Amino acid sequence: MTTPLEGIRVVDFSRVLAGPFCAKTLQDLGAQVTKIEPPRGDVSRLAAPINPNGVTGYYAQQNAGKRNISIDLNKPQAKEIAWRLVEQADIVVENFRPGTLASFGFDYEHVRQRNPRAVYVSISGYGQGGPWRGRMAYAPTVQAEAGFTHHMLRHFGENLKAPQTDALSHADVYAGMEATIAVLAALHQRERTGEGQHIDVAMAATLMAINEHAHMDLNGLDPGDDPAILGATDGSFFVGPNGEQFLSAISLVNTITFGWFIAAMRRPDLMDDPRFRSSALRRANLRALVEVVQKWIWTFPDMATVDAQFDEAKIAIGEVRTMDHIANSEWADYWNATYSVPDRQGGEYRLPGRPWKFSEAELPLPAAPSEQGEQNHEICRELGFSDAEIAEMESNGSLVGNFTAQMIAMVTAQLAAKEARFAAEQNQFENSDDDNA
Repeated sequence: MTTPLEGIRVVDFSRVLAGPFCAKTLQDLGAQVTKIEPPRGDVSRLAAPINPNGVTGYYAQQNAGKRNISIDLNKPQAKEIAWRLVEQADIVVENFRPGTLASFGFDYEHVRQRNPRAVYVSISGYGQGGPWRGRMAYAPTVQAEAGFTHHMLRHFGENLKAPQTDALSHADVYAGMEATIAVLAALHQRERTGEGQHIDVAMAATLMAINEHAHMDLNGLDPGDDPAILGATDGSFFVGPNGEQFLSAISLVNTITFGWFIAAMRRPDLMDDPRFRSSALRRANLRALVEVVQKWIWTFPDMATVDAQFDEAKIAIGEVRTMDHIANSEWADYWNATYSVPDRQGGEYRLPGRPWKFSEAELPLPAAPSEQGEQNHEICRELGFSDAEIAEMESNGSLVGNFTAQMIAMVTAQLAAKEARFAAEQNQFENSDDDNA
């Protein structure tokens, strides 16, 4: 079997998450991805816990299997390497601040002149134009600007001891996903027109688009005391018969869904309970209502029976699992939900698998994650450079080796020296105390 994107070549200028996630998804679908890394390396190579060779788990998750060449685009010969790659590419991915690649001559207009079939996708916080074009953009800040954080704070309300942002980089991942969708659409359009195009993806616009409750705020709609019936509602947490923590997907407060709980428990009398007669009263007495449901749950022997009772009433529940717990479940075995790649230090990283299965395509697992500049020679030879030219480019800094590993080694040595000095000083101090005694 072939892969859906077999024969498609991707040049990945991006770093950290949004762009790498897009390029990784294209690779998972069968494209060949060549990552161009700057001299200082992708900052995700420094994500904790540090790996001495710069192949961290964070880096591996987004870049395993990508070929890697590290170049300094300030050097003319490095630009020639990049141009030869771009001229052969079907897709170019970048997520720098708008204007960054243009300063090196690799903006879409210049790329189109040399490769009119290229699909060029730019991912940024607020788009390639407009008043916020030049602003720095990281997931937490864009989530704050785009209403995402406000929605979360309003949703949790007084349950939050202090305002906080989300633990995951939704803006990056969703933007990477939307970029992938747009790229695939542009490839399909190219089949008709023969020409590529530029795709501008804004993280802020992405977050507005994926917010299923945006219509409420945009139109000033007020649900009153009833919480939303769809989406991430204020579902309650419960404890299962054997101590399992789980939550329901729907609200005990909402007038409609409260009836579903009553049906599940066979407790129509709760409708007439003065504490629970309206959504406002149920919200005011939510702790007591949760306790009623909790006691009912504990009448069953196990979670399977509890799940069946809720399912009968069309109430979905989910156990709160750790990532390790679900990765070792029978469902994960069925889905092949994880796979492993070498960490290049004698161990391995276990990573999330693919979210899709194709009936008529086979998706091979990614190869090991590359060290910075690991395929420098191989890629340059494929592009027609001689060994003498490659040696010259290494000597003048156009080609860069594993600078990240060198930097990690240097910092590690400095920290070790500092610790040794501190230990010596501490020992000297303790000896002087003994002498004085």
